[in-house]
Amino acid sequence: MSKIKKVVLAYSGGLDTSAIVPWLKENYGCEVVAFVADVGQGEEELVGVEEKAIASGASECHIVDLKEEMVSDYIYPTLKTGAIYEGTYLLGTSMARPIIAKAQVEIARKVGADALSHGCTGKGNDQVRFESCFSALAPDLKVIAPWREWSLSSRESLLDYLAERNIPCAASATKIYSRDANAWHISHEGGELEDPWNEPSDQVWTMTNSPEAAPDQPEYVSVLIEKGEITGVNGERYSPYQCLVKLNEIAAQHGVGRVDIVENRLVGMKSRGCYETPGGTVMMAALQAIDELILDKSCRKWKTALSEEFAQLVYDGRWFTPLKDSILAAAESFAQQATGEVVLKLYKGHVHAVQKQSINSLYSEDFATFGEDDVYDQSHAEGFIRLFSLSSRIAALNKQKQS
Repeated sequence: MSKIKKVVLAYSGGLDTSAIVPWLKENYGCEVVAFVADVGQGEEELVGVEEKAIASGASECHIVDLKEEMVSDYIYPTLKTGAIYEGTYLLGTSMARPIIAKAQVEIARKVGADALSHGCTGKGNDQVRFESCFSALAPDLKVIAPWREWSLSSRESLLDYLAERNIPCAASATKIYSRDANAWHISHEGGELEDPWNEPSDQVWTMTNSPEAAPDQPEYVSVLIEKGEITGVNGERYSPYQCLVKLNEIAAQHGVGRVDIVENRLVGMKSRGCYETPGGTVMMAALQAIDELILDKSCRKWKTALSEEFAQLVYDGRWFTPLKDSILAAAESFAQQATGEVVLKLYKGHVHAVQKQSINSLYSEDFATFGEDDVYDQSHAEGFIRLFSLSSRIAALNKQKQS
């Protein structure tokens, strides 16, 4: 193995990264610095994490608060594109990876490390996302992916490995689900979800009420939008992160934001994921409602294309690329008109925009009314239709001549 002096490990305090710390020291003979990204995964996930890292053998542990930056600089720009992966996935894990990778590189520069490491397996998307970001930001740093190198292959083997070294770990031999949480969402994989024929049991979901347990009365929430960004909830202004926290609290009660999808992973296989994104689902619905008012037919078609392209880009971990900058520039031009207010109705797992208004709305009741109006001459439609359908008329006339 190549000589490494100091490596910064993306550390979570879980079983995998707890085992990676001593493994790196033993196999690379290097100092290990733990890096913990606070992306809103919950206080309980961070309690004692520094002590765990040191107990595992890390020389130091850096916990970096990324919550506000993640929402304002990664989630909000993605929302402006309208990106949704394969119809339903709101990209919660995908959007968090670039900022974590960027902060990890910054810590590596700060402590003078010559390598980076992560606990991603060799079967998932995250290894690609992290390492693509590392390539763009720090091509000079070596990347160590223990899951692609070591002989450990099960939770039992990891626990035995730690026990042999008297390293404490609260993990058990059985872990039903693989989860990833941040301020935007929580994901669930594994367990009974590996069979798509199994309905997710109640123990899968941890962030939202089931629709059955949600209140029997609907709740209405008002969302203020300025230039494509959520800036207020129910008449109160908040930071981007606080807007998300507020909407998570409200929507989770009503069972909003649950998704169960069999998706195409970047590495080729299909996988099943259950996601809970309550506040994000409300945000997306509000922004879509404003788009209905401000974008004409051609612009909506173009934005749909941008949305699809950006969803693929974020999912595949290509954040630090010229293509990202190009798509975001296009989305930003639309967002400049996306200002208004939307009232949404939350009820039993559903969210619907029931009131919407914008100073930039192209909707005109004067033109659209089914009642009498004096602004639209219906006789003008005849000429439009004749020109609009001209190619069809010519084709039909040719066919008549040939028959």
